[in-house]
Amino acid sequence: MGFDPWDAAFVADPYPAYRELREQGRALWWEATGQWLVPHYADVSALLRDRRLGRTYLHRFSHEEFGREAPPPGHEPFHVLNDNGLLDLEDPAHARVRRLVSKAFTPRTVEQLAPAVDRLAGELVGQLLADGGGDLLTVVAEPLPVAVIAELLGVPEADRALLRPWSAEICGMYELRPDEETARRAVRASVEFSAYLRELIAERRKEPGEDLISGLIAAHDDEGRLSEQEMISTCVLLLNAGHEATVNTTVNGWWTLFRHPEQLASLDSEKLSTAVDELMRYDTPLQLFERWVLDDIRIGDTLIPRGAEVALLFGSANRDPARFDRPDALDLVREDNPHLSFGAGIHYCLGAPLARRELTASFGALLADGVPPLKLVREPRWRDGYVIRGLDELLVEF
Repeated sequence: MGFDPWDAAFVADPYPAYRELREQGRALWWEATGQWLVPHYADVSALLRDRRLGRTYLHRFSHEEFGREAPPPGHEPFHVLNDNGLLDLEDPAHARVRRLVSKAFTPRTVEQLAPAVDRLAGELVGQLLADGGGDLLTVVAEPLPVAVIAELLGVPEADRALLRPWSAEICGMYELRPDEETARRAVRASVEFSAYLRELIAERRKEPGEDLISGLIAAHDDEGRLSEQEMISTCVLLLNAGHEATVNTTVNGWWTLFRHPEQLASLDSEKLSTAVDELMRYDTPLQLFERWVLDDIRIGDTLIPRGAEVALLFGSANRDPARFDRPDALDLVREDNPHLSFGAGIHYCLGAPLARRELTASFGALLADGVPPLKLVREPRWRDGYVIRGLDELLVEF
């Protein structure tokens, strides 16, 4: 089996290994992490919606009942932060928190942000143009979504440089088999980020504004309001999930376009909406999504017992020939494209409309009339990490 998330060659191009996995079966035991790999689109899509699986099991079982060890006590700040966010909650808690967050984070909120997103994208591309080129990752791809999320939350401009490093250190824990140093950094970032947000929430309680934090404080229904911890965890999740995928889709997408010059040459503003979704399908920013088996399930001929963990391979599902015509071909005008990069079911990405808006704005600004064509300076390197998969840099010139 060519599946090896710690091998640089695999991370650079996992798709041939995925093809082998799909040929071998529907659920494949992987000893290295004690997980069942699920590579087929139909299974991944169905299991994302199957309530016999969960992102957590603690709403139904203790660690002991589930046959799992509790995390080390020293990791608690990370787990308190992570476990109270929408991504790792299950119903009924998930439904309550998502309903309250949705009262504040509405389609209208995204619509109101659109002019700021377009302005920021234009300014960042203008800076890249003024410099004659540079690292697309650090000049455009990272600053845009971080600035947008900071604007959304009401984080003062002077504090925004703190956000990306905190997010990167927390997201290190989402990789397979994180080591103790990764955990230590994630715990420290969790403590610092939580303390910062606690202060910001206290300020907004005294002086509400038009930002999302003020909206989360005000959001309520018959079942009450969000707790302070739920607000903190929601804000961290919005930053982490709200920019990691956007950053990686931007740089991975441009790397893909540079390797398909004929499609890049034909790309214009009218094709951007379908092009963005195709780039997310073709080289998926989140490659793997883990879920716990809460009740026995059967995948094909394989019975997977309660207490097991499945690894849903988004990157493989998005290249499955059983669902996509010519899956290994980049087709920027692909109409039938139900990719799974934003997930599905109750954990479908709440920020998907905002992510699409940001991606359309950044690609649009770089392809706008009057902006010379981009040219790759040198082949990029992939950074360490497979679950959240992205380039270490992308050096370009005009």
